[in-house]
Amino acid sequence: MKNRMVALLVGISMAALFTGGCANTEAVKKEEAIAPTVAVEKAEPAKPAQPAVQPKAVEQVKPAVSTPAAPAAPTSAAVSKFETIYFDFDKSDLRTDARDVLSKNAAAILKAAAGTKVQVEGHCDERGSAEYNLALGERRAKSVQKYLTTLNVKAENLSIISYGKEKPAVSGSDEAAWSKNRRAELVVVK
Repeated sequence: MKNRMVALLVGISMAALFTGGCANTEAVKKEEAIAPTVAVEKAEPAKPAQPAVQPKAVEQVKPAVSTPAAPAAPTSAAVSKFETIYFDFDKSDLRTDARDVLSKNAAAILKAAAGTKVQVEGHCDERGSAEYNLALGERRAKSVQKYLTTLNVKAENLSIISYGKEKPAVSGSDEAAWSKNRRAELVVVK
């Protein structure tokens, strides 16, 4: 009788874990219209990152394709500074203000030299385990990557990496610091 009760409880617990697990959320909601803006504003200067222990980064690498050198065009220096995209606590979906920022960033990428490679870095605040934050940073980077592709940025020019909580933008253990660390940043890599 006791063994049956334990087996029943284990079975119910397993069923609850499988049905109540993390749900996948879409970065771009199907019912929302996407209206990219063309104007590009001057981005805020990036704050220097504090030195940290080498993180174990989750990286999505696209295969390198050899292409002939393109004629002189606008340099990637024109897009060396992008605006930062911020997220809510424990979320990877894009807020309205983040979509506006990404529209400006996409316009800058599209004006850059053909073949300019941009890396999307996902970051988290200090709360949560290192493993959880690496996964959350990756989901944030993928949300940004997916949205940029809807704004006509070529997917082969985008790569992602997650730093989790290893590279905070702001030191501190309060909401003001945490809100600045829950972010995605765009960096020109070529």
